[in-house]
Amino acid sequence: MDVFLWVVQILLGAAFVLSGIGKFLPLSERMRQQQAYRDDFTDAQIKAIGALEVLGGIGVVLPWATGIAPVLTPLAAAGLGLIMIGAALVHRRRKEAFTVNLVLLAMAVVVVAGRI
Repeated sequence: MDVFLWVVQILLGAAFVLSGIGKFLPLSERMRQQQAYRDDFTDAQIKAIGALEVLGGIGVVLPWATGIAPVLTPLAAAGLGLIMIGAALVHRRRKEAFTVNLVLLAMAVVVVAGRI
């Protein structure tokens, strides 16, 4: 079970760190069309979400890996789960697919349940 949790944690952390970093980069026209939800938010809000994603992605792996404040790992996973609930609601309101959000939410729930 521990190996499974590590795999989920690393995948979840990598997904959020990469997604968060992507929110700080300028968008090409093609990417802007794929991420039309960004029109609902200000640039500052997008960057804040990106910062939370990067911090959560790091927090879901690093505390447990180092043994320093490992209680932060399930808390970070819970925070990422809340971000995914919000993201799913935004995509649902826009009538867009939100399957990826639900998969990431499920991964976050697995980490929370497994690391408490």
